[in-house]
Amino acid sequence: MAENQRTVQSATEPDEGAVLRPGRAADPVPQGSRVAVSEVSRGNEESPGVASTERAPARAPRVAEESEPHSSEPLTGETPGAGIEQTLAESRQRKLRLLLRQCDRVLLMDFDLLAMNDWPDNYTLARARRSRDFWLFGALVAAIVFLSGLSGFVPAWVAGTGFGLFVVILLLGVPSIRRIYSSKPSYLDVIIKRQRMLRDARRHVAHLEGDDGLIWQCARMAEFSPALKNTRFSDLLRLSERHSLPRHLSRREHVRLYLIYLLEAEKAYGRVQKAFFEGNQVAIDRGWQNVVAEPETRT
Repeated sequence: MAENQRTVQSATEPDEGAVLRPGRAADPVPQGSRVAVSEVSRGNEESPGVASTERAPARAPRVAEESEPHSSEPLTGETPGAGIEQTLAESRQRKLRLLLRQCDRVLLMDFDLLAMNDWPDNYTLARARRSRDFWLFGALVAAIVFLSGLSGFVPAWVAGTGFGLFVVILLLGVPSIRRIYSSKPSYLDVIIKRQRMLRDARRHVAHLEGDDGLIWQCARMAEFSPALKNTRFSDLLRLSERHSLPRHLSRREHVRLYLIYLLEAEKAYGRVQKAFFEGNQVAIDRGWQNVVAEPETRT
């Protein structure tokens, strides 16, 4: 009976020399993790209860290895959008620089010469014309009296008196003598002054227009001054494009209209210049050396 109990006990109890070893992993284990698994297996031989707790930390280095290449990827250069933006900025700066070069002569405008503030008005012209008519009428009457005396229609003393009046009236019409007794300009003075002022204005316009036509080129700055698109300037722009504008300015109203256009073009030029320098500053801040430029020197 006792021998049978020992036989059953020896069959049910495990042998003290037998060691339990882990089986093959369900999934293939990378090379780096095999070392950790072997270490865990070696530890299981000493303490089988601790194997389940040490297996999770053993896979942590693998996670770090997998995530490390993604975090250390080299950064690429600028995005395509930045290159397009730089190209657009360069094109805009080139356009503004061209406008500044083509329209820089607008700064040479002589306002007083084109404004014609001393232009004799119509009232002055009418008064001078009336004085001239009185002078001509007096001289004509005196001449008729004198000629009537020569033909015998009037006495000789009347004819002599008419001749004397005729001479005096003619002398009163001489400009150097007229200035002695009257400060009012004569009709001839008014006409000469008008022609001189108009001639000076046309000469100045010809200097501003040059060979290319100033206001025709300044019309491209309409983006910065919508007033340049006004239809009342269409005739001036057409003549400027044909390089025949100065000789068609035959009236003061034409010159004043030209002056108004130049004033609007001057405002637009200032805005173009401001936009150009602002674009330069932005290019300097962003390091776009190809965009940075200065306006050409005016000649």
